[in-house]
Amino acid sequence: MRKIFLPLMLMLLILTGCGGGEDSDNVNSTKYNRILVVGLDDHYAPLGFRDDKNELVGFDIDLAKETARRMGVEFEFRPIDWNNKREEIVSGNVDMLWNGCDITDDRKEYMIYSKPYMDNRQILLVRRGNDLNIRTAGDLTGKVVGTQAGSSSENYVNDTPNFKSTFAAFKTYRNFKDAFAELDSGAVDVLICDEIAARYEISRMPPKFEVIEVTIGPACEIGIGFRKDDVELRDRVQKAFDAMVADGTAKKISEQWFQADLIKRRR
Repeated sequence: MRKIFLPLMLMLLILTGCGGGEDSDNVNSTKYNRILVVGLDDHYAPLGFRDDKNELVGFDIDLAKETARRMGVEFEFRPIDWNNKREEIVSGNVDMLWNGCDITDDRKEYMIYSKPYMDNRQILLVRRGNDLNIRTAGDLTGKVVGTQAGSSSENYVNDTPNFKSTFAAFKTYRNFKDAFAELDSGAVDVLICDEIAARYEISRMPPKFEVIEVTIGPACEIGIGFRKDDVELRDRVQKAFDAMVADGTAKKISEQWFQADLIKRRR
């Protein structure tokens, strides 16, 4: 009996140990049980920026923090030069890009995305009074036009040479804060910029600027970007985010920042 009993017990212990291994639904049991680095542009209000205390805050940061809490992991938010986002994500310096990251075919060459969670479009921003009479995209002929480096606006302009060739000059800036300052000073005549950022900024400023209601190029969908081989991480972040949408948490965060529910639901 002993000869049978001891091997049987040993087999049970081995099987019990195997049963306590990874659970495909438990993020704490995977290689992602560590601090995960979120790359962002820390001048991109209201999605990610620094407040008066120099602390990182924003709509996307609140979404990311709640996602991390539900996953049981820690996110570190690391400001990067958005124009270098490809190098940052491919090199592994950051694990994801979560900061109004437009989903584009060019970016799909080096990263994978979550499902889109918000829409965005590129609009025109001019000084209040609009003494240059800019009303449509055609009115940019002969004007000095600016935008953020590495943005969908820059990509669209560079990919549309017939449009770009009508400008007197095309300038790019590291962040929208610098771009707004140049517009205010008159160094540029008009900005092409993300509607979300533009509307937030001008709502907080003295009445210096105004939005021209015209869409430049196609409207964009916003998602969370990951390295191409990080499918598991993408899927686990998506699972937590989907739960936030389903229970209304994402909607609540949106309403806190925009006084409206801008969360995109998958059809």
